[in-house]
Amino acid sequence: MSKSTQEEVRVIDLVKRYKKLVAVDHLSLTINKGDIFGLLGPNGSGKTTLINCCLSLLNYEKGEIFIFGKKMSPSAYEIKQNIGLVPQQIACYNELNVYENIDYFCSLYVNDRAKRKKLVEEAIDFVQLNDFRKMRPKKLSGGLQRRLNLACGIAHKPRLIFLDEPTVAVDPQSRNRILEGIRELRDQGSTIIYTTHYMEEVEMICNRLAILDHGKVLREGTSEDIIENSSIGETHQLECYQLPNEVLEHFEKDPRILHVDYKDNRELTLRVAQGESYLLTILQILAKHGVEPLSVSSKKPTLNDVFLEITGKELRDHA
Repeated sequence: MSKSTQEEVRVIDLVKRYKKLVAVDHLSLTINKGDIFGLLGPNGSGKTTLINCCLSLLNYEKGEIFIFGKKMSPSAYEIKQNIGLVPQQIACYNELNVYENIDYFCSLYVNDRAKRKKLVEEAIDFVQLNDFRKMRPKKLSGGLQRRLNLACGIAHKPRLIFLDEPTVAVDPQSRNRILEGIRELRDQGSTIIYTTHYMEEVEMICNRLAILDHGKVLREGTSEDIIENSSIGETHQLECYQLPNEVLEHFEKDPRILHVDYKDNRELTLRVAQGESYLLTILQILAKHGVEPLSVSSKKPTLNDVFLEITGKELRDHA
């Protein structure tokens, strides 16, 4: 299979402005068939605008978007009928029960009643709402509403699915079911674009991801590659009482140490640069000043650590 036939979404040099605000800034991105692609970024980074451009819900000043190898446009109904959208806000009708909601949204894509009935039943089974099929959305818990929202967006078995923060404020059981369901959708042949602020979800289910800020892609690849290519190394946490000021000053001036934090005259946290094996040196410096830590622990950087480094939010929050 050639590279071009593997591409489900290709965004080329996309620019979208709101008056003076550049929401998407010469952004290019490729999402391949079978990806669960994580789209990450702080609020206002351009994620929602990018999705709306991909769905041709917004005009844009420059660029091209291809989906399934064809150019996307507002009138590209052949493409749109193979796309599913699960928005962050619950998009169901309280006048209709669970079954009727799923049937309605499925009917926007599937006219044949017999085929639609089968698809609706499969969607209800998929999100495990059989016991609630006659209930109206407002009677459901938040987690069950999220499952219904998912079912409405995927009942027609779309080839490409956009999931916009589908696990916000749900109970652990519903969250686990939704994440399991996303993997199942991928295994059934769908390509999924997934936005979330929960970094652990991205590490669990996404095979590739992009980190956006100010409308640009700052990093792209697997979570492992993004972590390994960051400047952040291990974080060392030591329990040390009454550290002398000259020790803290030494650590703060050391270019191999990216971050120093000392709380309550007890908890010392040192984040070192990528590739540095520096714990032995730290212990030697402490011993030189007569300090013997009561405990020492180390941890590898997480995607959340790297996200804060890349977007600069940690520095801005402490400014």
